[in-house]
Amino acid sequence: MRALAPFFAGTPFGLAEENLQSRIRGSLLMAVANKFSSLVLTTGNKSEMATGYCTLYGDMVGALAVIGDVYKTRVYALAQYANRKRQRIPISTLEKAPSAELRPDQKDTDSLPPYDVLDPVLEAYIEKYEPAEEIARRLGVDAAMVARVQQLVERSEYKRQQAAPVLKVTAKSFGTGRRFPIAVKVQV
Repeated sequence: MRALAPFFAGTPFGLAEENLQSRIRGSLLMAVANKFSSLVLTTGNKSEMATGYCTLYGDMVGALAVIGDVYKTRVYALAQYANRKRQRIPISTLEKAPSAELRPDQKDTDSLPPYDVLDPVLEAYIEKYEPAEEIARRLGVDAAMVARVQQLVERSEYKRQQAAPVLKVTAKSFGTGRRFPIAVKVQV
């Protein structure tokens, strides 16, 4: 923050400062991986990658996106499955509200719908190419929210095109499974 102070003087604290933490952590992980001839696995899931709720050169850093094609609700289900015989993932991790943890008391729901609402909308749009009105009607959710989610997906394509390769597990994974131009006006 001291190094950036001359550039940021007179501006309010915001996303640029919040993303520093993630980017520094990504650089440290890459340094360790380089030192020991290892690969960093990215932590972003399909819900986060779809909506752009991920930081370029931060939590997106790495060589392989193992859960990049797994929606957030399914990540939690997989974690519960992994814990079925013995605790591998701390219960506190599974019980706390999802958060990017870039600022105090931040929750993903501050800027995204709850994942149990978001994931079915994403699946309908990404994998079935359903229009917003159809998604809203079929799922019984607010049409404006669906349109906002679709807009987030389209605006985040530039991030996905820079992402690590994704292990494909659904019908339409990001990457070679679903690519869109990054500089096009999309009507949603």
